[in-house]
Amino acid sequence: MEPIPESGLYYPNKIARIALHALEDVMGKNGVNAILNLANLQHLLDNPPLDNLQREFDFAYFSSIWGALEEMYGPRGGRGLALRAGRATFDEGLRNFGVLAGAGDLAFKVLPLQTKLKIGLPAMARIFTQTSDQHSTVEERDDHYIYTIHKCPCCYGRQTDKASCFVATGLIQEGLKWVSGGHEFRVNESLCMAVGDEVCEFVVMKEPIG
Repeated sequence: MEPIPESGLYYPNKIARIALHALEDVMGKNGVNAILNLANLQHLLDNPPLDNLQREFDFAYFSSIWGALEEMYGPRGGRGLALRAGRATFDEGLRNFGVLAGAGDLAFKVLPLQTKLKIGLPAMARIFTQTSDQHSTVEERDDHYIYTIHKCPCCYGRQTDKASCFVATGLIQEGLKWVSGGHEFRVNESLCMAVGDEVCEFVVMKEPIG
């Protein structure tokens, strides 16, 4: 796999650490080591990012991990693993960030479902905007929300024939499950920088599945 040039855009170490740990839960330590080798990230073998919020994990590294996953397991297999890793990343650590930590409080639990979404989805976007160079925004439409990543670490420097930010899709899905009290929602990536779009955009349906 060709190395992706460093971007000068950064994730906090902690989010990268959580993501790698989540990936290990999904595919085991040997699987993660194989991915890191394929992604030219040997410096991370047995040396995970520090558990702090310093912005030091380059978007190119983050993108390389998911590119290597697709290269190793094929598009379909890699996407499935990335979705699972995205969900596990939220579950393992991101729900303890800021406003989202309050989603487990009784005062939040008794809010109507649509109010929870209206608060929770922008709160998720703010976590990334405030802690990293990934600028994210949310717009409300009639029957859905548009969740936009303006600088995307998931596909930075890659070119794919289809939208490829499955780790972000999984993360949003699990975040919605958490803030809604257990509902599943359709999340579909409609625009992706890796296929040449200006931004990565996700359509989040307001009505839960089933």
